[in-house]
Amino acid sequence: MKLLYRCPLWLALGVLIVASVGISCSRSQRQAQILAEAEVLVCSDPDSALALLNDIDVSDIAEDSLKALYYLLNASAHKINESSMVSDSLIRFSFEYYRNRDRDRFLRSGDLYALHLFWAGNGKGALALLDSIISLPDVPDRERIELLQSRMGVGGAEYDCEKNIGYIKRLLELDSDSANRIEYLYQLCENYQYANNSDSALIIINDLIDYAYANRREDDQFKYVYEKIGILEELGRYEESNRVVDYVLENAPHNSALPYLYFWKALNYFNMGMFDRSSRELAIADSCVKGRMDVDHNYYESFAGPIREFLAYRQNGKIRLSRLAPLNNSQREQFSRLEYTRLEAEQNALKQENRALTLKAQNERKTAILIIALLGAVIIGLVALWNIQKRKRKTIEAEERAEALQKMVDDLSASKTLSSEHESLRRAMLQQLGIIKMVAETPTEQNRDMLRKISSIDSDTNGALVNWRNVCEIIDNLYSGFYSRLHAQYGGLLTEKEEQIIVFMMAGFSTKEIGVITSQSAATIYVRKSSIRKKLGVPEKEDIMAFLRQSVAL
Repeated sequence: MKLLYRCPLWLALGVLIVASVGISCSRSQRQAQILAEAEVLVCSDPDSALALLNDIDVSDIAEDSLKALYYLLNASAHKINESSMVSDSLIRFSFEYYRNRDRDRFLRSGDLYALHLFWAGNGKGALALLDSIISLPDVPDRERIELLQSRMGVGGAEYDCEKNIGYIKRLLELDSDSANRIEYLYQLCENYQYANNSDSALIIINDLIDYAYANRREDDQFKYVYEKIGILEELGRYEESNRVVDYVLENAPHNSALPYLYFWKALNYFNMGMFDRSSRELAIADSCVKGRMDVDHNYYESFAGPIREFLAYRQNGKIRLSRLAPLNNSQREQFSRLEYTRLEAEQNALKQENRALTLKAQNERKTAILIIALLGAVIIGLVALWNIQKRKRKTIEAEERAEALQKMVDDLSASKTLSSEHESLRRAMLQQLGIIKMVAETPTEQNRDMLRKISSIDSDTNGALVNWRNVCEIIDNLYSGFYSRLHAQYGGLLTEKEEQIIVFMMAGFSTKEIGVITSQSAATIYVRKSSIRKKLGVPEKEDIMAFLRQSVAL
């Protein structure tokens, strides 16, 4: 009975849980759909992929799988756009998540995490991570090529040329794309040059010049020829280097290269010991820089400044650091600005993440308050419903008791001339229950209060509606000491309530009548009867009273 009245509460809670789960599932499905669309676009149209990702509030992503994919796609778009990856610190989450789940995405996120480290100023950490991933066994060629390309770029920026040469050669073996191979050869040439292997660099640059000339790629040809000037200078072939400079000056397609071309001539003459000629060429280079907006003056001065001071030393035997200090300070300030920009980008990323987390916490708090309020309203409604049902049930029970009492009175009135044992007991019960019957006919609050007062009177009944001692005496008189025999034989096994039920059953009272007399519900009487049957070992199909008549030996 109690379980029946609790069902609405559990049902409401179940509805709330199902509703919240449904909302969460719907949100996750939408996020998964957006991420799937972004993943299709990220390689061909990274800007559109980023626009899709902007529709997702990362703080609302509950599933780790979706969160890992979000960070992966966001960083991938930044890499393809060649934009700053300073803010992609959370790609580490994807890297750790995919480690033992998805090998392809693990390799991609590892590549992106290494690039983030490089952008964040941790070049050595980036190289170490790339080296460890590249060395893994069974890496597919496509993923290995991307990793090697990143290693080539980061290694070149960090001047890790010795190792880079080996990685570039592996790229040349794996990647058959002709356009990529030309870029790999150019990077290999530069790495040979910085690794003090200018002979190998010169061989490669000559091949690249021939390739650019044969394919009418003038810009590339100029870039390769310009690179050859420096390689020849490194080899000490100064006159040949100057001849290449003169060739480029006659055919230079870029005026912005003029200062550097004259600078190369100045450097070559300086190394040849021709200091006056070197000074004249450097003066020409300086004049080409003045007023030019397409030349990075700091970059130019980083090369020209030292040569200028060396030439001054040849003239007066002194080196003045004050001439170099502005350049160094300018470079330092520029580096500081770049470092500040990087730190500011990281801080902004953290602020945005914290802001998103704060908004999420506020939304979750509001949602929790709403759910609690709704749940409170449901509970209040269910409690009210339960009270109504309880009162209704009590009213029905009171009416049933009044009906049972009325039936007992009617039966007794119809058989006044009879003096059977059953009727004698009924008459004795009704003598004690007359007032109760009268009150129970109208189960108002006042009458219920009267019943409580009657049952609480300090008398021989101990608060019961009937005097149980008198009933026992009547039973013993009418049925040859049945109660005394029952109590003597089963008193240690049966409870007092169970003995009372057996006595009234012996007297021929119905279950409903026994409930009225003993102030118990009919359901409770049925339960106690089942308990009596189990305790006495009465078979299911056998009548309890028939069993007791034989057992108690009436």
